[in-house]
Amino acid sequence: MKRVELLSPAGDLERLKVTLLYGADAVYLGGKSFGLRANATNFTFEELEEGCKFAHKLNKKVYLTLNIVFHNEDIDKVFDYIEKCVKCGIDAFIVSDLAVASFIKEHYKNVEVHISTQDSLMNYKAINYLESKGFERVVLARELTREKIKEILSKTNIDIEMFIHGAMCTCVSGRCALSNYVTNRDANRGGCAQICRFEFTTDNGSFTMATKDLSLTDYITELIDMGVSSFKVEGRMRSNYYLATVIGTYRKIIDDYYNNTLTEDKIKYYEKVLARVANREVSTQYYLRDADSTDQYFTGRKENSNQDFLGQVISYDKKLLMIKERNYFEKGDKVDLFTPNGDLLTFTVDKVFDKDMNLVEIIRHPDEIYYVEVDIPFEVPEHSMLRKSID
Repeated sequence: MKRVELLSPAGDLERLKVTLLYGADAVYLGGKSFGLRANATNFTFEELEEGCKFAHKLNKKVYLTLNIVFHNEDIDKVFDYIEKCVKCGIDAFIVSDLAVASFIKEHYKNVEVHISTQDSLMNYKAINYLESKGFERVVLARELTREKIKEILSKTNIDIEMFIHGAMCTCVSGRCALSNYVTNRDANRGGCAQICRFEFTTDNGSFTMATKDLSLTDYITELIDMGVSSFKVEGRMRSNYYLATVIGTYRKIIDDYYNNTLTEDKIKYYEKVLARVANREVSTQYYLRDADSTDQYFTGRKENSNQDFLGQVISYDKKLLMIKERNYFEKGDKVDLFTPNGDLLTFTVDKVFDKDMNLVEIIRHPDEIYYVEVDIPFEVPEHSMLRKSID
């Protein structure tokens, strides 16, 4: 059985490294041009080459987004850009424009072409047509129910990728006109202003149309059995902590499934972990039925800033955990140390020292160095993190 791929976003080089170390099989990212997340940091050619080398050393892959709606002036520039990206070592392009996709297939046989969710693919005949043209994968539209996905999988042979977690678009799979209309920023060319998350004033009060986030945690095993090839997580502008938590959690769900060790108690715990890192409510969106008003915020919403992330681990030596602090914590707090290796240690904070080794009881200065005394029975690698205990 071919194992399902866990595909993570990467907004910059550091996040690429973090998310691959926490268990992603591949990352998708954008360069400085022709991607739909222009407000992310994105990658220079030098960073892209370094990211590809890092991923390939881990036997993992890098996919580059090339999924804007191309205008005439874009087409004149994209072919040279494609060549430079291929030389950096990418494994696939994620493309929406079929002329661009066909050009890549014709000129770069060693690079895969994945058809973007921007193409709003919702039927098996369209997918079979794309397979006949030599494309290796399609990313399904997010507006499909379980039964429609099943039918597509039963009538196609191409790799099927789908979103399982993260923010949803109010419009059909990102085909948005609101941003352009309200702010003159074209969402289909990378300028999304997230108008759907604005609060509008009406005669009867405020009005919003934002969607809740997607979470298919309960249906991962079902989707694997159905034959989905790749599970995609949204979030190229999300933090290292968010990506480490979400990717690390789905890595455990997938591995537990293949190892026959996934239990209801584990799923409940994993859901609790994912809920704690989110700042919006989640739903299954279209998966169980057509989405309705319960899957959106029509009368306002509450988005809480997450303060569970306590610190980034710098090193561990002689029972002293050196961290760069992110959020307030104090002596007596119960905290979790978690690592890219999947190790977890829950302990109560007892002794903490500042950078001058003075004993302190309250830690409340973000980005300052502190030392937490704790006996850790496993290796503490780079990119390990400290959070408020989930339990």
